[in-house]
Amino acid sequence: MNSQPHPQPLRMYREGAVQVLSIDNPDARNALSPELYLALLDALQNAANDDGIGAIVLTGEGGHFCAGGDLRRLATRHTLTALERRTIIEQLNTVVRALRSCPKPVVAAIEGAVAGAGMSVAFACDVLVGAQDSRYSVAYVKVGLTPDGGITSFLAESLSRPILSELCLTGTPVTGERMYQLGAINHCVEPGKALEHAIQLATKLADGPAKAMACIKQLCTTAKRNTFDEQIQLESQFMIEAQAGSEAREGIASFLEKRKANYRSK
Repeated sequence: MNSQPHPQPLRMYREGAVQVLSIDNPDARNALSPELYLALLDALQNAANDDGIGAIVLTGEGGHFCAGGDLRRLATRHTLTALERRTIIEQLNTVVRALRSCPKPVVAAIEGAVAGAGMSVAFACDVLVGAQDSRYSVAYVKVGLTPDGGITSFLAESLSRPILSELCLTGTPVTGERMYQLGAINHCVEPGKALEHAIQLATKLADGPAKAMACIKQLCTTAKRNTFDEQIQLESQFMIEAQAGSEAREGIASFLEKRKANYRSK
């Protein structure tokens, strides 16, 4: 008897210069898995190396973004050594770091539930587009666990300590509309419209100067971590390099000539 092929954990397709990556395990609300981690890392690396791709959209199939870790897998973790548990957690951390360090802008399109480690994956993206009724939950406390994947660091960038503490200590879901009011997500759209809006936004980003945007991503990531002197030095370094590049020549020329810049051919 021939065994059925294992379904791919990630659906991938192009929308012009935008690479869409969609977590594809809707029966489990797109729960994370080692197979998905590997697929995401491979897709991000390929997108980073493809000059035809200007931006990335990350979303989920079946009306949900990502429900986080698979509790059936987590239920067996107590049988592992601390080193084995750390190795597994580092798989998530590697994906989160890859999203943050990817030179291309990454836009999250969020419908339905995003919980636990799914929050880490979503907030590792550069721009978040969420449906009004999407639900965000730092749900670890509900099963006796603690947050991981950098989510407390990500949320602390936009939320006050009391609000962050309440989210993490209660695990209570918060709607996309509320997260937008708190300044934690960039865009709040009608239910069912997150992916469409995210692709439109990513298409605009894909037309931008790729090298400059990669540097901007790095500056935005380090802004709160670096000292002022470290950050201003990094800004100076990037500006010195940018002034000598073809993107600046094209951008400045297009502004002076009152035309749209064409960075894709540079």
